[in-house]
Amino acid sequence: MRIVVLVKEVPDSYGERRLNLITGFADREASERVLDEITGRAVEAAVSYAESAEGVEVALLSMGPESAESTLRKALAMGADSAHHVVDPGLAGADLSLSAEVLAKAVEEIGYDLVIAGDVSSDGTGGLVPTMVAEYLGVAHATSLDSVQITESSVTGERAGYGGTVAVQAQLPAMISVTERLPDPRFPGFKGIMGAKKKPLEKYSLADLGVDAGADVPRSIMLSVAETPPRTAGEKITDQGDAGAKLGEYLIEKKVV
Repeated sequence: MRIVVLVKEVPDSYGERRLNLITGFADREASERVLDEITGRAVEAAVSYAESAEGVEVALLSMGPESAESTLRKALAMGADSAHHVVDPGLAGADLSLSAEVLAKAVEEIGYDLVIAGDVSSDGTGGLVPTMVAEYLGVAHATSLDSVQITESSVTGERAGYGGTVAVQAQLPAMISVTERLPDPRFPGFKGIMGAKKKPLEKYSLADLGVDAGADVPRSIMLSVAETPPRTAGEKITDQGDAGAKLGEYLIEKKVV
């Protein structure tokens, strides 16, 4: 059995975040690049199952710049068996549709029984890639799972619903995404870190996967982008018997009431 985990390198949530005002893309040099926390939970779910069952291989897959190799090595240190990295200059500015297509092609190239991803990345927060990958693969998908149970033939879990929880099940092969309710990822030990350096890491280009991005990159674009205006001092109202009236006029002017 092979489980493929989608891994994403993102700007550190605790660092500065900026958009490039010319391209509209995230400025990934603005802060340190790290393994997305939700990705870590997905890796933990896969590795934990692999430790409890025989014949289970965990493969990591990432689409990103050259720097993502370091992030993949860190995830390998958690106990995954191999890593796969799609890196191609033609993917600069790839939107959700192209990203999902490329990831699906790579998953097919690797071979899989189950694909696991985080439900929402901390940078783009699109939350659509897992479902789109499943559509490209033509398999069942169960998204935003708060708990996961994997067997040789199926995957089950629970996700939040209106007024309660919903139990879902899918026969393998399948695609799932997990939420922050899953256990925290383990902290790699020295043995895992050293072992990760020797584990296989294969790279793919668009040509390797048979994807022709052509003039379709990006397939969708941001029409405009601007910096948030700086904060200004608020208006101070001194009560001289007419504070209520002034407050009312202010709220009307700002179209709050």
